[in-house]
Amino acid sequence: MRTGEAVVGSLNDLAGRYPAFVERQSPKTRALASLPIFAAGHVQGGYALFYDTPQRFDHPQLAELEELGERLGADLRRVQRATTHASRSLEDEPVPHGAHAATYSVAADPRAVAHARHFMLSTLAAWGIDEDIVDIAILCLSELVTNAIIHTDSGCELRIVVDRGVLTTTVRDGGSRAVVDLGSVTVDPLAVHGRGLQLVDALSTRWGSELDAVGMTVWFVLEPV
Repeated sequence: MRTGEAVVGSLNDLAGRYPAFVERQSPKTRALASLPIFAAGHVQGGYALFYDTPQRFDHPQLAELEELGERLGADLRRVQRATTHASRSLEDEPVPHGAHAATYSVAADPRAVAHARHFMLSTLAAWGIDEDIVDIAILCLSELVTNAIIHTDSGCELRIVVDRGVLTTTVRDGGSRAVVDLGSVTVDPLAVHGRGLQLVDALSTRWGSELDAVGMTVWFVLEPV
């Protein structure tokens, strides 16, 4: 589900790509539709429908299935906003004893990406972090901040923490009111400016994301530093 790719077809059509999965299905299952759930411009999971009759999966049916994913995403956001405290600042996050930590507010302006990079560069240099690690961190940071600015209209917040040789960088945006155009989603919707989160995935030790009532929080870890 993470890729956001829709998977639809008869079990015979899908057997070549997902043989083990198809083998586990009930003999009554004739077709499957698995589509992403989008919320606040991000893939948050997906849903699957199992059919006991053949399906055409023509354009009107696919449009209806995509619309269902949008509705489920909207419902998810309503639940998140109702159950999550909206006042969350990275500045308030606890810092391990002896760790270095720095926080920076990034304006809702594409030009602010350069300021965020400069902040990270000067901060990590002051902490004596190896230049190779700094270069990787800045590449990953650029993608996360650019992504946050593109998908929101309220900028984002950045926090850098170095604790016992591990660098953790967190970017939290202010939420998006934009409606996702599912027709514009490519095969890999994680791609942002050609590289996107694929680059973060390739360069970082590990990374993750969380969508809450405020917006999206994305973090990555580099170790050792």
